[in-house]
Amino acid sequence: MTPFDRPPVGMNLARTSKVVAQAFDAAMAEAGGTLPVWLTLLSVKSKELANQRELAGMIGIQGATLTHHLNAMEAQGLLTRRRDPENRRVHQVALTESGEALFEKLRLAAVAFDKRLRAGIPDDRLAEFAEMLASLRANVEASSFGRLLASFPGDENDIPPRPGGPARAIKS
Repeated sequence: MTPFDRPPVGMNLARTSKVVAQAFDAAMAEAGGTLPVWLTLLSVKSKELANQRELAGMIGIQGATLTHHLNAMEAQGLLTRRRDPENRRVHQVALTESGEALFEKLRLAAVAFDKRLRAGIPDDRLAEFAEMLASLRANVEASSFGRLLASFPGDENDIPPRPGGPARAIKS
């Protein structure tokens, strides 16, 4: 059997990830949100009061992208930002009542989605799958490509520059 008798693991993983991400995006939209809104609400909720730099790191996006999301969410009345009294350069972010309500609605949608995703798969197989994903991630991180990614300055979620092009950040 040659390596190409079946799709390479990475290709299979990428295709599956794309399908799952699109389905999750649809579930969030149906519940009145988006993935970036859900990740932001979840991150703020988990910290109760967080600054923008911490949030960007928790969500895995650039600060400028987070600012764009926060501006829109603040305009929708989902959160508030205020300057940290101990450091005027830092903004503290907190959920409003509307933000709390949307968080709960999106949380229920995320739980329902996860339940559908896990349907018919025994817990021991899910645990084995989680271990396999961790092994795949470790293999990538230990490879020369993983070391190459780690060598680039900036967020750990940055994508290295294309030949002849500027670095691109992962968009949410």
